[in-house]
Amino acid sequence: MTVIGTIDRPVTHDPQKLAPMTSSTSEPSGSATSAVTTIGATASRQNRTREMQLIPEALARAHMHERLREADAERQAVRLIAARRMQRRAERVSMRARRALAMAVMN
Repeated sequence: MTVIGTIDRPVTHDPQKLAPMTSSTSEPSGSATSAVTTIGATASRQNRTREMQLIPEALARAHMHERLREADAERQAVRLIAARRMQRRAERVSMRARRALAMAVMN
C-alpha cells in the first residue's frame, strides 16, 4: 500500500526526496509562465524547517522571561510585607513610648 502525502503532511520531510513541482496540463505549453523550478521551494522548505527548529528556543526564552518576571514580583511582594511588618512594629514602639511618657508626667 502506497501512502500519498499532502502539502501539509508530506510523506517525507527531506526536501531532496520530495517530488518536483510540475506545470499543470491545463496550461498551454508556450504560456507566459516560466518553467517551474524547485529551487525556491527547497529554500522555503529549508527556511521553514529552520524556523520550526527555533520555536523551542523562542518558547524557552519566553518561559524564562515569564519566570524572571514572576520572581521579581514575588521579591517585591516580600519586601512590601516586610515593610508593613516593620511599620506596625514601629507604631507599637511609638505607642509604648507615648504611654511611658504620659505615665512619667502623671507621677
